[in-house]
Order: sequence, then C-alpha cells, then structure tokens
Amino acid sequence: MAIAIVDYGMGNLHSVGKAVERLGYEALVTGDRETILQADGVILPGVGAFGDAMEHLRESGLDTVVKEAAAGTKPLLGICLGMQLLFSSSEEHGEHTGLDILPGKVVRFAAGELKVPHMGWNRLEFLHKENPLFEGLEAGHVYFVHSYHARTEVESDLLAVTDYGHPVTAIVGRGSNFGMQFHPEKSGELGMKLLGNFLALTGKPNQGEI
Repeated sequence: MAIAIVDYGMGNLHSVGKAVERLGYEALVTGDRETILQADGVILPGVGAFGDAMEHLRESGLDTVVKEAAAGTKPLLGICLGMQLLFSSSEEHGEHTGLDILPGKVVRFAAGELKVPHMGWNRLEFLHKENPLFEGLEAGHVYFVHSYHARTEVESDLLAVTDYGHPVTAIVGRGSNFGMQFHPEKSGELGMKLLGNFLALTGKPNQGEI
C-alpha cells in the first residue's frame, strides 16, 4: 500500500515518511497530483505559519488536489499545521482562508499563566472510542508543539482533546478525513499506534514495527 506524503515545501517529511515505512507501508513524498490521487492514503504534514502554508499550497495547485482527495473515500490525515489547514480559516498573523474541509477556525491560545507555545507531552482524552482510529488503544500522552489551536464548529468532528488550561482540540475526523494536532511520529508507542490505525484504514493492517 502506497501512502502519499504531500510535499508543498513546509512539512516534517522525513520523519513522517520513516514512520510510515516502519509500519510496513510505502511512503511517497510527492507534489505530483496523479501520485497523490492514486495513492491508497494521503498525509498532509506541516510546520510553520498557516498563511505561508496556504500560499505554498495554492501556488503549487496542491490545495485543490488535497481537497479532491478529501472528497473521495481514501483516508487523509493532517498532522500538526496540516491538521489546522483542514479548517475554514485561521487568525495566525491575520485572517487566512484554509482548505475548508472541516468547518471551524484556528485561534491563538489566550494570554495568561500558561506558556505559549504549548510544548511537551500531554494526555489525550478520546471522545469517540468507537472510532476505528482508536481501536485497541488506551488514553495516554503524546507530543505537542503549537501556539494555535482549532475550534470545531461541528461537535461530532471533535474526536479527542487534551487539557492545557481548557480542553484543546487534539484529534478531529469526519468520514475518511482526520487530523492530529500533535506529532504521532514523535509520540512514542501511542503515537505510532494511532498512525498505524489510520494507515490500516487503507484496507491493509500494518505489518511493521510499533
């Protein structure tokens, strides 16, 4: 099974690709439309600023490719900034339009006693244990690095939260489209199991190491 990792110039491509390969899948780091649309699954990674990322996606034409992939049945996963890009808009350094795959807005953590960026290991709380993404898993800690967080408009899109002064969106999903605010590839056994469960939605259980 081939997994397309979307290369638009802003993403932790190497570590995500290695994690996919460890789980027994072929990782295709690519910006080619046909390769992405013909892959068995798609991962949209991301590091950096929302507005810059959307500009890169639009200039390369990959914004429409990702939206086309999301409209189909193959599993799609946004990681960190890649998750935020799935939403309608962001207020990071001004107002920016996102991919609008999931309705909602990305906002900055409020100023206060908590440090921004939110960085470190935080515990996940699964809100919809019946989701196949959580099959066989127990709640645990994963690794976050972010200054902005997503607010979902549709309650059922919110699959897991973490606590950082208030409940913070950690995992979202609708149909075959998912997003993780944390880095599963850097989150130890639980992160790799979550990534493995996502990849298994392609129809092939993972055969690699966790």
